[in-house]
Amino acid sequence: MVDQWARRMLIAFALAFLGLFVGLPILTVFLEAFAHGLGPYFDKLREPETLAAIRLTLVVAAIAVPLNVVFGLSAAWLISKYRFPGKSLVVSVIDLPFSVSPVVAGLIYVLLFGKRGLLGTWLEGHGVSIIFAAPGILLATVFVTFPFVAREVLPLMQDQGSDEEEAALTLGAGGWRIFAQVTLPKVKWGLLYGVILCNARAMGEFGAVSVVSGHIRGQTNTMPLQIEILYNEYDTVGAFALASLLMLLSLATLIAKKAIERRQHP
Repeated sequence: MVDQWARRMLIAFALAFLGLFVGLPILTVFLEAFAHGLGPYFDKLREPETLAAIRLTLVVAAIAVPLNVVFGLSAAWLISKYRFPGKSLVVSVIDLPFSVSPVVAGLIYVLLFGKRGLLGTWLEGHGVSIIFAAPGILLATVFVTFPFVAREVLPLMQDQGSDEEEAALTLGAGGWRIFAQVTLPKVKWGLLYGVILCNARAMGEFGAVSVVSGHIRGQTNTMPLQIEILYNEYDTVGAFALASLLMLLSLATLIAKKAIERRQHP
């Protein structure tokens, strides 16, 4: 009897907590977005600056995620299959974005590539713009997202060992063939899981991108930055309309994540 009472209390507490801190904010976003009806909602999403922010966010994510897939697979393969000096250091560097504030990461890029930065004078002399331009946003996004694929694939490669790869090697298979036909199929669900998490972080990143973007309207504002600008200008419908779109992308990511988890653990 006491166990049942305690279980019900814990369930009620968990549901109340989720409803207050997760469900209520999500509901508020959609209520504010559609407060004036569907017409103003879609009108706000079709505004040129908002469309530019959506476009930039999708383009940056479309470039950053494949780059992180290549890095994540390469790093996981290197760490799990080979022994080399500094191996523990490489693992620590992969985890670096988890421990460094995104704002600090953005500031580092400014100090490196800004006009008064370490490489800024040389870049400006060659007509290359990184800070307050799309390349800087891409670099910041890649930095904050590069651990996700590697961290999902690495444990799988380590648990599975190298027996099958070594057997394929003795049968005459080359490195690329071993990777494509032996290693990759064994980690495909972990890879997809990492891609989904990486994509979600790339589209929702605010701190590092805010530092390097310069907030140039219609050029360097991503969706999170545009939401902040609209809200600060008291355009609540526009801000919440764009926030709802970002929320829908997040919910789609969550659904895909759960689907992959079910495939991994049927």
